Amino acid sequence: MDPEYSLQDVVRCHLCESPSPLLHCDICNKPLCKECERKHLTDGSTEHRVVPFRLRRCITKCQKHSSQMCDQYCKQCKIPVCAYCVENTCRGHTFIDVVQKLERQKNILQKDLEELEKKIHPRYLKIASIIHAQKASLNKNSKELTDTIEKHKADILMKIDHVIEEFKSDIENLNSQFLSVLNRHDDEIKHNLSEITQYTEELNYLLISNDVSLASAFRSRNAEFKRFPPAPTVVLPSFTPQNIIDKKQIYQQLIGSLSLTSSKTEGFPGADPQFSTSEEPWISTNIDIRPKNEELCTVSCLTNERLWTCNLTDRMIRLYNLQGNLVKEIEPKSGDGPWNIAVSKSGDLVFTDYTEGTVNIVPDTETETVISLRGWRPHGVCTTLFGDLLVAITSDDNEHTKVVRYSNFTEKQSIQFDDKGDPLFSSGLYNIKFISENRNLDICVSDNTAKSVLVVNLAGKLRFTYSGYPTTKKSFSPVDITTDNQSRILIADSKNHCIHILNKDGQFLSCIDNCHLEYPCGLCVYTNDTLFVTEMYSGQLKKIKL
Repeated sequence: MDPEYSLQDVVRCHLCESPSPLLHCDICNKPLCKECERKHLTDGSTEHRVVPFRLRRCITKCQKHSSQMCDQYCKQCKIPVCAYCVENTCRGHTFIDVVQKLERQKNILQKDLEELEKKIHPRYLKIASIIHAQKASLNKNSKELTDTIEKHKADILMKIDHVIEEFKSDIENLNSQFLSVLNRHDDEIKHNLSEITQYTEELNYLLISNDVSLASAFRSRNAEFKRFPPAPTVVLPSFTPQNIIDKKQIYQQLIGSLSLTSSKTEGFPGADPQFSTSEEPWISTNIDIRPKNEELCTVSCLTNERLWTCNLTDRMIRLYNLQGNLVKEIEPKSGDGPWNIAVSKSGDLVFTDYTEGTVNIVPDTETETVISLRGWRPHGVCTTLFGDLLVAITSDDNEHTKVVRYSNFTEKQSIQFDDKGDPLFSSGLYNIKFISENRNLDICVSDNTAKSVLVVNLAGKLRFTYSGYPTTKKSFSPVDITTDNQSRILIADSKNHCIHILNKDGQFLSCIDNCHLEYPCGLCVYTNDTLFVTEMYSGQLKKIKL
């Protein structure tokens, strides 16, 4: 039996039989102790190759020359080679002793094994346990949410029933009140008709009578009957049912909101940084669209490839493609330029003319004035999710500021004061306001005069204000504002050369300051969460992938 594989005894030197030899002759396939190595090598009847016992069997026959043993490793061919290969096939290549190569590879294997056993495998087990726990929590949370929503549904239906019953009760009360009034008038009319009938009979009798005493005693009552009782006017109550339209956001505003966050792999606790990634915003396109030293103010996306820009220097509105080529330009009627631009739901350009006090649309090439203000001047404008226009306007005396909602160019809502009757928005001579609607129907207003951003809900109630992040070097200088598909709020901070990102509840998330921005001013997010930024003075339009 081969002593190497024998279970009856330890491995012994094949010459002196001392146990646990440290060497091995790969050619003879014999274990050797250190003392017997020289004696073994003196046997010149065959070739010998002595290696450490732990590296035995590393000398193999050559794949190309079966009679030769491989004692070298070719780095270029990445295979063990024999002496003949070294001199011929692999001439000029770099070689390393096959034993050294094996030792290096075993070290690599040992490190991989240790990393697998001590780090990678335990962390996979931990991740698996986390996933298992999250699955259990998910099922439990799903049931709790469903039960809560069902209870809320029952409460809403009960309140709706209560409102309906109140309507019915109001109808009955009104009916009773109106009926009482009508009955009273009816009784008075009947009494007067009876008196008139009796008086008419007396007149007829006197006409056919020749009794001078009765005729001289006659007193006319026509003046009395000419005082006609007022004809009652009953304004009948009416019911106008709310138009049932498939607007999910409106019903969610009534019912409540469900916080839905998509599954996102961000790495698990305890994982090394290389196992998780975090993407930073990066500039994918840098477009030079005009000469420098001109004030490029706002931007609005017509498509993902075409954008309207507003130039405050030459007072022109221009449409560019992403190659920086001019597609179209519009000159406002007043010649003093637009203050802000937007794109309507139908794709028409919308702009405010501060000097004229108008809001205008450009369906094709001709400008149409759709809103004319008296005593007020417009600046910020945006299009809402349902196609309305939100316009920030300031009084001619610069004392008052408000936000007005227009539906079909007719005023439907005015937002100016808080619950205490105090003004929501600042006023003043240099009053700059930009406006945007979030996906949750909040109205977000950038107030440069107040150095803050103010957010109100659909009803115009204040939700929160944001006055900048403490780490910025200069005071918060908000200009244009926009929102993305995740209801995040993005604010251009011109003096700090960055863009603040908030969540829908006003919590600071991050700051885009790694894109070499210079005085960012105009912001617009297209549907795929691509952000377009205009720089005030550099003549650059930058496309940033969020």
